[in-house]
Order: sequence, then structure tokens, then C-alpha cells
Amino acid sequence: MKTKKIGIQVLIVAMSLATAWAIRGQFGHEQGAAWAGAIGGLALVIVSGRKDWYNKMMLVALASAIGWGAGGMISYGRVVGYGFADNFVNAYYGLGMLFVIGGLFGLLGGGLVGLTLDSTKENRVRWGALLSQMTVGGIISYYFLIEQIGFKMTPPRSEAWALCFGAGLAMLWYMAREKRNSAIRVAFYAMLGGGIGFSFGNFLQVLGNTWQIPFNMWNVMEYCIGFCGGTGMAYGVFSSKWPKEIPRATKWENWSALFIVVLFIPLIVYRESLTYAHIAKRLEKLPNIESIASTSTIMVLLVLLAMVLSILFRFKKEEFSQKDVMATFFIMLIAYTFMSYAVTGIFGGEMHLNHHLYVLNIILIFALLHANGFQFPYVEMDKVTPKRWLAYLFIVLGVLAILALIAISVHGDMGDRDRFPMD
Repeated sequence: MKTKKIGIQVLIVAMSLATAWAIRGQFGHEQGAAWAGAIGGLALVIVSGRKDWYNKMMLVALASAIGWGAGGMISYGRVVGYGFADNFVNAYYGLGMLFVIGGLFGLLGGGLVGLTLDSTKENRVRWGALLSQMTVGGIISYYFLIEQIGFKMTPPRSEAWALCFGAGLAMLWYMAREKRNSAIRVAFYAMLGGGIGFSFGNFLQVLGNTWQIPFNMWNVMEYCIGFCGGTGMAYGVFSSKWPKEIPRATKWENWSALFIVVLFIPLIVYRESLTYAHIAKRLEKLPNIESIASTSTIMVLLVLLAMVLSILFRFKKEEFSQKDVMATFFIMLIAYTFMSYAVTGIFGGEMHLNHHLYVLNIILIFALLHANGFQFPYVEMDKVTPKRWLAYLFIVLGVLAILALIAISVHGDMGDRDRFPMD
């Protein structure tokens, strides 16, 4: 086992995914999460220092986008509400289920990134077989848990969490059979981080709303899951052993990934959230809304076009450097930030503090990429330690119980927030 130092790299990935995930709150669903996930994947590649990873930056970004984006199908609005319950059973249930949902985001996102980094010429990941098994696992899980047993996390809304749960189990089974221990470690730590981030973020939201803090506390929760999930994924990657040289991506692989990450996902975000009709409906209370919506839509299209063209220009190269990855990362993150400003009414004079904090985060990330420090020693591992991880899970469940007790002690009845009736 080789001892190395890490620290600032994990912080950069955590802040990158956190900022993008907070922005994702303006768009939601799978496409918004996928854009954020791609940004987190690119951040990983930037700080890795691995030249062979630079050439696979779009494949890593695509894996992260698909994994983190898949969780976007999960409905969790009502589960967030359970965290505001005035009794322990329902508050603990809310925090616990948010740990499960956030964990599923991280499990799939971290797992697919780990598999991408672990694929070599001699031991390639059989993606067709893996995705088929994940699909079947999701269907079986949903049918068994929802249709047969009737375990419904968030009725009457979608129970798509069961699909992600089954897909995640199938992915872990594939990893175990293939002895891809490093990928399992990334999946676990990203799962742990995502789960902690979502549940703790909900706790902060309860405190913020109870104490009437004049800030978007929902956005705080979103930032929290991104920060903790990014921390877990980055730590899992940088504390694991990887092949010394992973094969270059073929031209068709790179360009296919580029098409999905840079063109397809942003176009879906545009179609679902940024067209004239969507912006006009969202900002209908502003005066002169027709002009504002038209200007916003035009500017969004111009920025998207500039983003695509600038990244395509860099893809003419045969070899990618860290500067190329960094440029792609900042172009996508800045464009995503602009979309958030546009959809919330910047061209109508509407500006919000949380959006300015996105910009501050981008500046800090840029500064950290050019700084040294905040290092701590760690040991590269390729071992799976189920007993230790089980202990971590029990510790987290215990901490969530304490947080639930604190949450119900700071407020009274906030309306019907119960999953289970309390007489």
C-alpha cells in the first residue's frame, strides 16, 4: 500500500458538484442532475493529474452524468416534508429515507465513474451486459418492493426510487463478480456522501425555516448533497488503486460522449425549462414579460451555441491536456450558471443572493486549482471492507436519530407532515 497526500483535490470536486447541484435546483429532473453530474466528473479528471484520464474526460463526464442523472427520476418532495414533522417517528423516517435517496444518487454516480476508470484493454467493462443487468434489476426490484410487498416510500407520488435501488444492487453484483474492488469503494463512499448530504441538508433546511433565515434553504439542502456526495466520490477515487494506464478512448467513443454531454443534455434542459413558454410562465408576475421572456430565450440559445462551439473546437486535438479539461469544465459550469440566472429573471432585473454565491464558488474553485495546501495523508487501497462500512452506516443512522430529535425540539406543529398517522 502506497501512502500519498490529498485534500485540496477532494475540496475542489466537492465544491464543483455542490455548485452545479445547487444550480440544478432551477431545472430538476434527470436532465438537470445529469448536467451537474457531468461537471462533477470533469472536476475529478482535472485534479487527478492523470494524463491518460484527460483523454477520457468525456467518457468520465458521461458516466457521472448518467449515474447522478438517473436519480433525478426519484420523487422526494414529500419525503423532504416528513423531515418537518413534529414527532420522532416521522421526522426520523424523513431523514432516513432522504439518506436512502441521496445514497442512490451517489451509488449510481460513483459506481459508473469507478467502472469507467477501471476499464482496461485486458479487463474491459462489458457495458452492454452491465446496463442490461441494471435494467432488469430495476424492474425486478420495483415489481417486488412496490407491486408485491407494497413498500411505498412517498405515496401517492412516483416510487421510482425502487428502480434505482434495483439497478444499484445489480451494478454492485456485477462489480463483485468482476472483482472490481476500487469501483465498489467509489460507489460506497459516494453513496455514503450523497446520503449524508441529503439528510443533513434537510436538517439544515428545517432549522433555517424554523428560525426564518432569509435565504433559500432548499438551495442549501441541494448544495449540501452535492458537496458531501462530491466529497465521497472524490475520496473513493483518490484513495483507491487504479490501472497505471487506461486505454485511450476511440474517436467514436469520445464524440458520442461529447454529443450526449455537451449537446443532448443541455438541449433537453432547454426544452424542459428554458423555452419562451417556460420562462414566460415562470416569470409571469414580472412586468413586460413578453420582452423579458424573448430576450432570455435568445440569450440562452446564444450561450448554449457558444458553449457547444468552444468545446467542439478543442476536440479537434488528438491529445488532451489538463488545460483542455479545465476549459471544458469552466465553460460548462459558467454556462449552467448563466442558465440559472436567465430562468430566474435576470433580464427582468431579478437577481438572487444564492446565484451570486454560485459565482463566488466558481471563483474559489479557480483559485483552489492554482493553490497548494490542505493536504492529508491517505493510503491507496483496493480492498473491500464490509464490516467497517457497516459500522459507518450504523453510526450515520445513530446521528440521524439525534438530528431528528433536535429537529422536532425546535419547532411545533407545521401542518400535516406525517407519513404515518400519529394519534
